[in-house]
Amino acid sequence: MLGQEILALLKQEIPQIEYERYIKQLRYDEEASRSDIALFHAPNPLIARWVKTRYGDKLSHLFEIKTGVKPQVQIEVNRAKKGAVSHKSSENHEVSNTKAASKSTILNPSYTFESFVVGSSNQFAYTAAQRVAEKPGELYNPLFIYGGAGLGKTHLLHAIGNYSLARGRQVIFTTLEQFMNQFTHHLRNHTMDRFRDKYRSCDILLLDDIQFLSRKEETQKELFHTFNELHGAKKQIVMTSDQHPKKIAGLEERLRSRFEWGLIVDIQPPELETKIAIIKKKCELNGIHLDNDIINYIAANMGTNIREIEGIIIQLNAFANMMNQRITLDFAKNVVKNQIKEKKENITIDDIVKVVSKELNIKPSEITSKSRSRNIVAARRIVIYLARSLTPNSMPSLAQYFGMKDHTAVSHAMKKINQMIDTDENFKTKIEELSHKISSATLE
Repeated sequence: MLGQEILALLKQEIPQIEYERYIKQLRYDEEASRSDIALFHAPNPLIARWVKTRYGDKLSHLFEIKTGVKPQVQIEVNRAKKGAVSHKSSENHEVSNTKAASKSTILNPSYTFESFVVGSSNQFAYTAAQRVAEKPGELYNPLFIYGGAGLGKTHLLHAIGNYSLARGRQVIFTTLEQFMNQFTHHLRNHTMDRFRDKYRSCDILLLDDIQFLSRKEETQKELFHTFNELHGAKKQIVMTSDQHPKKIAGLEERLRSRFEWGLIVDIQPPELETKIAIIKKKCELNGIHLDNDIINYIAANMGTNIREIEGIIIQLNAFANMMNQRITLDFAKNVVKNQIKEKKENITIDDIVKVVSKELNIKPSEITSKSRSRNIVAARRIVIYLARSLTPNSMPSLAQYFGMKDHTAVSHAMKKINQMIDTDENFKTKIEELSHKISSATLE
């Protein structure tokens, strides 16, 4: 059946847990479908909305690849099921609030505390999120998590939501954009009582991307009163942003001060060991096998955006399945190459010293000094190796830069680093990551 063939193709490109929990439960309606309409049935409104929102466009694209015609994908709740609720709604991803669990917007079931990989870069934020989930409204209220894109902020929001839903609490997860859109919708339709009843009667409010409040005066005013209502009732509020509240431009001072009432934590880019652990966890969750050399290559050469890294893993698996080919290191390099920033030709030794000193927690002046301290000598050798790899500097010019007698000392440093690369896989991966960071830094 065409519809099931399409679902089988989708299975190859998405996380296994999402297929098992959602996509697997869809049933294709061959009789009601036409060339321009593909109709699927879902067992409940939650699954119907989740699939439509997350994979509606993808399903339509797969139909086009298979048949040459791009249909409109419709997902309806199985009418045969007694008591089924209509999935139509005028609000973004809003679910009927007849049950505590359905108070929530769509939460990603794979984003749990168990699937979150903890490292030194995110340990504090992870612990704070766990405590808030265990004792909402009691410890840190609000909890404000900030950091760059793709570092795990949204994962922690979903983890709090999933943990709370499992314990019967009323949860609302929404992006700031969805909050604004719903606010505008109800304001225009003179139904603000419904909007306020929804957002002020939950147990936990999870707000993603709060930085978009910048200069939105009416939305800020509404959120201010919503915040006061929830906080006064000891209901938990958790927010994420790409920056600290103090740095969000155009944010009312009274709102900024409330964001700082509770606990503010940041998530830093993951260190290499954490990136490797994250990749292994993503492979495990998605049922994908990658050899260690491939995992190390991805960790060393991709940036710190975890969503992008997961996307590469899914892409590797999809390409391998479509081409009926095993994922080798060369295969991975070919797929990943478009995602890796091209190296600049104008990298300088100073660029390399700057990155290496920061990564190894050594002063740049120490690397270029005459110090024979073991850790400084090791850092100096790494700089020399990377300078030979990434710059056109000759060994004599490197010897001159470091104040060495002649190029034999440079040759000795190169030999030492090459030996370590050949015998220590972790060290090799670290060198690759440093090379990537140096190349990326020159592009900024």
